[in-house]
Amino acid sequence: MSIMDSFPYQVREIENVFIPMRDGAQLAARIWLPEGAEGTPMPAILEYIPYRKRDITRARDNANHAYMAGHGYVCVRVDMRGSGDSDGVVTDEYTQQEQEDAVDAIAWLAEQSWCDGNVGMMGISWGGFNSLQVAARRPPELKAIISICSSDDLYADNMHYMGGCLLGDNLSEATVMFAFNSLPPDPQIVGNRWRDMWFDRMENSGLWLEPWLEHQRRSSYWTTSSVNEDYAAIQCPVYAIGGWADGFTNTVLRLMQHLEVPRKGLIGPWGHKYPHQGLPGPAIGFLQEALRWWDHWLKGRDTGIMDEPMLRAWQQDSVPPDTSYEERPGRWIGESAWPSANVSERRYGLGPYTILMGEGYGGPHQRNGQESALALQSPLSVGLAAGKWCSYAATPDLPGDQREEDGGSLIFSSRELAEPVDIFGMPEIELEISSHKPQAMLAVRLSDVAPDGKSTRVTYGLLNLSHRNSDADPEPLVPHRRYRVRIPMNGIAQRFPAGHQLRLSISTSYWPLAWLPPEPAQVDIYPEGSSLILPERTPGEEDRRLPAFEEPEEAPPLRVHTYAASQHNWLLHRDLATKESTLEVINDQGHFRIEDIGTEVRRSTREWYSTFNDDFTSARGETYTERAFKRDDWNVEVYTRTVLSCDDSNFYIHAQLDGYEDDYRVFSKNWEKVIPRDHM
Repeated sequence: MSIMDSFPYQVREIENVFIPMRDGAQLAARIWLPEGAEGTPMPAILEYIPYRKRDITRARDNANHAYMAGHGYVCVRVDMRGSGDSDGVVTDEYTQQEQEDAVDAIAWLAEQSWCDGNVGMMGISWGGFNSLQVAARRPPELKAIISICSSDDLYADNMHYMGGCLLGDNLSEATVMFAFNSLPPDPQIVGNRWRDMWFDRMENSGLWLEPWLEHQRRSSYWTTSSVNEDYAAIQCPVYAIGGWADGFTNTVLRLMQHLEVPRKGLIGPWGHKYPHQGLPGPAIGFLQEALRWWDHWLKGRDTGIMDEPMLRAWQQDSVPPDTSYEERPGRWIGESAWPSANVSERRYGLGPYTILMGEGYGGPHQRNGQESALALQSPLSVGLAAGKWCSYAATPDLPGDQREEDGGSLIFSSRELAEPVDIFGMPEIELEISSHKPQAMLAVRLSDVAPDGKSTRVTYGLLNLSHRNSDADPEPLVPHRRYRVRIPMNGIAQRFPAGHQLRLSISTSYWPLAWLPPEPAQVDIYPEGSSLILPERTPGEEDRRLPAFEEPEEAPPLRVHTYAASQHNWLLHRDLATKESTLEVINDQGHFRIEDIGTEVRRSTREWYSTFNDDFTSARGETYTERAFKRDDWNVEVYTRTVLSCDDSNFYIHAQLDGYEDDYRVFSKNWEKVIPRDHM
């Protein structure tokens, strides 16, 4: 990473400005103003998220927004209503109120003396989501967006559900927001009303895990803010970006296929990170790439960015399995359109424990009249090496060697490849199955097996079998009746080298990445009625004319004093005496002081996911967070604890929140909720 301390424009930072909303509320904004903008107005770029501009995202904001402001853009980082130093209480994600506020903020920006009337919007994760959602509202001042690590489908491709299965990240993300939503504004920004605002948030923000768990089907709760319901609503240019280790990559492919506006897609090897900080690497000069985009769409300059292929992706080479990587070897590939003429679906049949990739095979496997089922009922240990649904690349949260996972799975392996096989897109599997119980799930994984036997997961998919036909109207299975199901796997660009094998692994559990069914179920798989479908790719002309990305750059870092360094780890505890297995996740952001505002910050989160023996109803997730802010004039701490457990009919939530001021507990609240399982 190159640190840049010289820019075309000098930049003045405005620590806080309040932006008025239509209902009288005010949103807090931090602004980076290029010198001369008040006399010669410039375009504005908005980032709009609930993660506290004053302290928590201050370092990232400094690195990103000061850089772009130094190149002639007014950069504005806004705390959403109910977060940071803004008025109000936030009660859920991606609400209509949130989007209306963004429309008001964009209109306000365009009216300022330093703005030329052109506004862009960008963000990662939540900021990527609402960039798409606000674009669909078509505010006339919004001329283009950059959406990073986001989703167009809040039900089927988000942190809550996947293939109709409840994700462990549902609890994890609810925990993140439980902590954030309970934090106070800064008294130096909002004045003496800070304490009343804090108590209002702790009392009224709510436990978001509850509504997320109550809506186990696809419904208007999820679709109202899902832009895939009407892609045509987006009328401004879109740059969609993701990473193969992230959870939201499929969105980039769908947006390239369905949007009708000028658009670009970029997928690197990264986890949930901005690409100039991307891990696994290689990181790229993302801020320079963003400037090329903004210069084209907000300043009308010919940067050449729209002359390049629509979609660019990092095709990964084979690597040994590991739970973290500094770099993923590979190469950039390009596509002028998506779907691509360079990609064709190849269908391979399954035989007993075999992927039939023999010469001349090109269609569904021919039945010989003597087919037999392969029985599958996985132990609860399958999934403990699955990694996280959405990798943050700060912990060892990627999938490890799949051989242990495969020991509790049904596996189908190809012969050794005579030639490399390149894929780009979303592999799928079609299975003919029957189940001994009305409720069951399948987890499918595609892996790269090296000659030494090590197995690296390439991609995976999940299916709650009661959701086989519909996420909106699930239906239980009729025991022992045969069904055909189709399970898409996450998109990927991957090269399988000659001499390696492809392996398809199938299990009936994948804990704790996905919550367990209510009881163990044997699923019978009929290989002669089943197929693996690969999006095989041949190199295209676009690959040869891709310009190189520049090296990563950013503005000078935030000055901090560190009292305790961050710690990240995943620990697996197996008690052979009690037969309890627990996965412990440590995400300790450490203890530091932000020098320019004098605030000490302490942040820590721990998660535990446990099961007992082979008892599916013993599944339990527990999370605990600590957050603290301290200055001479301010000393507050917030602690949360959430427990999610179940039996065969219900989910059970217990949560508690405690707020402290000057070491005295000033607020405490408990929640106890029972939520019926709905085909889940």
